[in-house]
Amino acid sequence: MSRVCELTGKGPMTGNNVSHANNKTRRRFLPNLNDTTLQSEALGRSFKLRISAHALRSVDHRGGLDKFLARAKDADLSPNALKIKKAIKKSGMEADVLS
Repeated sequence: MSRVCELTGKGPMTGNNVSHANNKTRRRFLPNLNDTTLQSEALGRSFKLRISAHALRSVDHRGGLDKFLARAKDADLSPNALKIKKAIKKSGMEADVLS
């Protein structure tokens, strides 16, 4: 399982551990990923996604999964999230989501 957020595309970054003696060793900064179940109001069902804590806050801030996906860039979304986005668009609820 890759360590990439399904909604934002946030993944591992690299950097240095720096000791008191200023010795540098390489390290990885991993995103804070959580397995979460999010509810789609347009489709009337829930979806299990592996998303970062930051993405979860963004979904809450935007008013739910449907509104988040309506404004999200397709390049950032995982194939699973793209399927959900297209299903929401197809259901005809997009006009309600964008308003």
